[in-house]
Amino acid sequence: MVCGPGAAAGRGGARGRLWWPLAAVLGAPLAAALAALGVLAAAAAGEARDEPGGPRQADCAEALAFGGARLPAGAHDARCTVRTWLDTEYEAVFRMPRRDVRGRLRATYPDAPESGTASCVPDSAGPPGSADPAGLCLDLGLTEGDGNRAGRVPGSADPGFGAAAVQVAVVYEGPDQALVTFTAFTV
Repeated sequence: MVCGPGAAAGRGGARGRLWWPLAAVLGAPLAAALAALGVLAAAAAGEARDEPGGPRQADCAEALAFGGARLPAGAHDARCTVRTWLDTEYEAVFRMPRRDVRGRLRATYPDAPESGTASCVPDSAGPPGSADPAGLCLDLGLTEGDGNRAGRVPGSADPGFGAAAVQVAVVYEGPDQALVTFTAFTV
């Protein structure tokens, strides 16, 4: 049998042609595993930046607009935060004239049930450090089918609007001032 340069190339060529399909079959699961690891690493990096329970400072106009509201005239000492992960929760804490609280709630949520103490969480108080119980609360669902839903929610046409519920707790700090805690969140 004569083995010339063409015969050797033929055998090597056959082995070379078999290598590529084998590499593709073995390489596909490896590539998929590396891609999955990349997705997990990106998700972990995102969670590290936006951990559950970690509120960040937010713009108060944005926080209130998320629940279809605006900062009332005469409001001061406003502090706002946002917490996001699976849900989004904005909180705005501010002081305002006590005499304006009920009117402002009615103007903001005209179809809401009357605010009072019935929807206050038992033993609810103002923000951390406040020992005073809430003197006025509003617990309002903003989605269809919610029994406590306001029929017409201001801001619902605003692209930034997105809350499924709003809770307002008011602590009266004397005859002239009220401390308002406004929370708007998705469920």
